[in-house]
Amino acid sequence: MSESASASASASAVPDEAVAPLIRGVSVLLRLTEAGGRLSPSDLERATGLARSTVDRITTTLARMEYVRQDGRDVVLTPRVMELGNAYLGALRLPGLLSARADALADELDESVSLAVADRDGIRFIHQATRRRAMSLSFRIGDLLPAERTAPGPLFATEWTEADWRHWRERRTRDPRDTSFPAVPPRTRPAPEPDPEPDPTPAATPAPPPNSHPDPDDFATRTTRASADGWSLDDQLIEPGLVAVSVPVRDPENGRIACVASVVSHTSRRTAADLRSALLPRLRAAVAEMEETLRTAPPTLPAHSATGLAAWTSASKHELGRGFVESLARGLTVLTAFGEGRAAPTLTEVANATGLPRATARRALITYTHLGLVEARDRAFVLTPRTLSLGFPALSRLSLPQIATPHLADLSSRIQESSTLAVLTEDHEETQYTAGVPAPHVLSVRIAVGTRLPARATASGRVLLDPRDGYALVDGVLEEGLRSLAVPVRDRAGRVVAALGTALHAARRTPEQCVADLLPALWATASHISADLAAASRFTPTPLT
Repeated sequence: MSESASASASASAVPDEAVAPLIRGVSVLLRLTEAGGRLSPSDLERATGLARSTVDRITTTLARMEYVRQDGRDVVLTPRVMELGNAYLGALRLPGLLSARADALADELDESVSLAVADRDGIRFIHQATRRRAMSLSFRIGDLLPAERTAPGPLFATEWTEADWRHWRERRTRDPRDTSFPAVPPRTRPAPEPDPEPDPTPAATPAPPPNSHPDPDDFATRTTRASADGWSLDDQLIEPGLVAVSVPVRDPENGRIACVASVVSHTSRRTAADLRSALLPRLRAAVAEMEETLRTAPPTLPAHSATGLAAWTSASKHELGRGFVESLARGLTVLTAFGEGRAAPTLTEVANATGLPRATARRALITYTHLGLVEARDRAFVLTPRTLSLGFPALSRLSLPQIATPHLADLSSRIQESSTLAVLTEDHEETQYTAGVPAPHVLSVRIAVGTRLPARATASGRVLLDPRDGYALVDGVLEEGLRSLAVPVRDRAGRVVAALGTALHAARRTPEQCVADLLPALWATASHISADLAAASRFTPTPLT
C-alpha cells in the first residue's frame, strides 16, 4: 500500500490508546520523504493538514533528535533519520547477509542487481548493486513500487491470501494511474478493472508468445505463470526500456519467500528474452548460494541494554518546554529497540532497550501497529518494510560531501573562518578537496572543490596520512602567511576517510590560538559528520567524493 493510501485508510479507526502526537510526527516524516526530503513549514502544513503551530513543534522536536534541520525557510531531512530504517534492515538481516553475493553477481554480469521484499500489494528495495553508467538503472533503497508493474511482484503474489487480492483490487480501483507511488512514472492510461484471483491450476494458463510484453493489467495471469516457472519477468512494465528478471530467495526455515533477487538491464543492452535465456541460469545459481548463506547464518547477537534515551527526552523537554513534544520523541525511540539481535522483541524487551516505562512503550507499539509500521506476532513485535518510508529513500544516495556540507556551513558561521572537506588521492601523494564553505572576510582562503594539493603541505593531508594526534596544524608551508588546521572524519569502523579543515591568514590567530579557539569546534563538527556518515552508510554505500 502506498504511504498516502495507508494513512488515509487507517485514519478512521485510530485506537483509543494510540499516541496522537506520534501519528502526527510520522505524518510529517512521510510527507518530507515523499517530497524528496525538503519542504517549507507552509508546505508541510498543507501536506499534513496540521496547524502551523503543531508543525513547528513537531519539526522542533525532530530537529532536537537530529532527524531534520532548518535550511533557510525549509525543513530538511538529515542522515540521522536513517537510523529508523536501519533498525528495520538490521532486524531483517537480509541486506547484511546477502548484499555481498548480490554485489558479486552484479560485477560478474555487469548488470544491476537488486533485492526486494514484499510490502502488502507493493515491493520495497532493500539492496541495490548498480553499474556506473550514464544511463543508470536503479531505484533507491526503500522505494515502494506497485507489485503488478515489477518482476518481483508476481512472485510475492503467489503467497497472497484472498484478503491480499481484495486489498490489491481496491487499491487499483482507487488509484488507477499509480499516482500514489512517486517512485514510478504514472500510468499513461488508466488501468481497467482489476483481474480476478489467479487460477489455482498454474498449468491451465497458456504461456504468452516469446517476445510479447507482459501486460501489467493481467497480473493474475502473470502470478500463475510465476508460480509454475519459479521466476518472473518485467518487460518494460515500469517504463520503456527497463527490463528485469527475478527469482525468489526462500527462507530455509519455512520455505516462504524471504526476498526476491532481480537482474535489471536496459533494452539497449539486453532484451527481456536475453535476460531469460542468458542470465536466468546464473541468477538461479546465485539465489541458491544466497539460500545456503541464510541456512548457515550464525545466530543473532543478544539484545542491547537500556540506552538512556528516555532520560534524554525528559531533559530535552525540561530545556525546550512546549516546543518539544516528548511523546513524539519517546515514540520514535521505540523504533530503536529493534535491530540485529532484536528482530522480534517483546514489550518488556522494548521497554528495557529504550529505558521507557512499559505503558509508554505499549502505547507507541499500538500506534505503530495502527500505522502499519509494526506487526504483533503472539507476544512479540516486528517492524514492517514500511519503516523504510520514514526518510530512507530520500537520503539513500547521499555522498560524504553532501552529508558534510551543512555541517561545514554551520562551522564556518560559528568560527568565522573557511571550512573544507578533503580526501587523499589513490596514490596518497595529494589531497583532493570535495566540499568547502568560505569565510565571510575580504581576505579569506577559498579552495575550489576538486582542487588537489600536495598532501604533506596541508593540514588535511597530514591528518589523513597520520591521524595519531587527532589533529594537524600547518603554518606557512603551502604559502607564506597561510595557517591551516585539520581533524579526521571517521567511518562506522573508525577508519579515517576524510579530513575536516580550516585555513586562515596568520594575522588573525597565532598557532596557539588556532588550537585553543578552533580545535574544539572542529572536533565537534567532525564528530557530527562521522555520526551522520555512520547512519547513512550502514546499509547503503556512501561515495566519499
